[in-house]
Amino acid sequence: MRTRIGTIALFSSLSVFLAGPAAAQSFSSCVAKLKAAVIQNGVSQATASRALDGLQPDEKVLRLSKVQPEYKTPIWDYLGFLVDDRRIAEGQAMMRKYDSILRSAERNFGVSRYVIAAVWGVETDYGREVGTSYLPQALSTLYCQSGKRADFWRGELTAALKLVDRGDLQLDELYGSWAGAFGQTQFIPTTYQRLAVDFDGDGRRDLVRSTADALGSTANYLKRAGWRSGESWLIEVRVPANYSGPTGRKGKAPLSTWAKRGIVRADGSQLSGGAQAGLLLPAGPRGPGFLVFRNFDAIYAYNHAESYALAISHLADRLAGYPAFRTAWPTDDPGLDRDQRLHLQKLLIAKGYDIGEADGKIGPLTRTAIEDAEKRHGLPPTGRAGLKIYRALGGG
Repeated sequence: MRTRIGTIALFSSLSVFLAGPAAAQSFSSCVAKLKAAVIQNGVSQATASRALDGLQPDEKVLRLSKVQPEYKTPIWDYLGFLVDDRRIAEGQAMMRKYDSILRSAERNFGVSRYVIAAVWGVETDYGREVGTSYLPQALSTLYCQSGKRADFWRGELTAALKLVDRGDLQLDELYGSWAGAFGQTQFIPTTYQRLAVDFDGDGRRDLVRSTADALGSTANYLKRAGWRSGESWLIEVRVPANYSGPTGRKGKAPLSTWAKRGIVRADGSQLSGGAQAGLLLPAGPRGPGFLVFRNFDAIYAYNHAESYALAISHLADRLAGYPAFRTAWPTDDPGLDRDQRLHLQKLLIAKGYDIGEADGKIGPLTRTAIEDAEKRHGLPPTGRAGLKIYRALGGG
């Protein structure tokens, strides 16, 4: 059995770019106007010409910009992928390797070195996966063809090219995500321009090749976002089974108030003191609960998602040697870690599913294949990379 999933998706995505010479001429005309605009905003003629002349639209960028989430990722899937044993072990090794830099960043900016390392690990797997999109091409494609946020894309392109003019980066170092974030800790160009620091003292702010600059800049970002030196960011708690009180990151109250509401630490010990925290219950009262502090809000500012801030916070704790959550997630079908996801894809390929090369990343082709495999094994068709379908296909 060989499915047609990959073939269908290929023709669907290419159709956007097979509109003929008129579309190509329209894109060239748009880029010419964009070039004039970035020059007017302070980019040199030479840099603008080298970056933009002769560009073709990037099909992958446009396709990714139009993808709508097919389902809400359960929190246990999200954390299973981002905070697995491999990322923890590799992160601890990288922290030993870059110990002096991380400690220096901690001293200079007051931000926990474990949190700095956790951002590095989640964003690019410690500098190994920084993205492959050429930023001038990606941002030009989004500006000219996405149909939204044109001013934003133009501003990010302008900032990226000014970094080249300033001497921080070479043009051929502007590679990152399809939406413009780049470098070892994934700054968008305007954030790079505003908050990057020359932490290795070589006269350049190089978040691409200089690990020191990347880690120091991340610390500077978190400090500017309101980080408070020496304070906690998160503690795991348990709530009463019938809890119906306030929740939410912004609804902060003293720990003593949370204690009066029947909430205890995950190990059963009592809460006390006046530190202000908000309560998160990402899986409801039956799952792990978390009291989150002002430093959690600083982490949240990095990506504006509570699940992201939770992943950073938990990875930081694991890097520091703390255990996994004491309370299990309320599911009988846990998410898979990265090694299991990779193995799941190999099992799907062995069953004849045409999902492309196994890379451990669960995209639309893999989800469609999982859904079909679930139906064949009598499981509810979710498209999730969960433990049930993994075991049904022969996973350990």
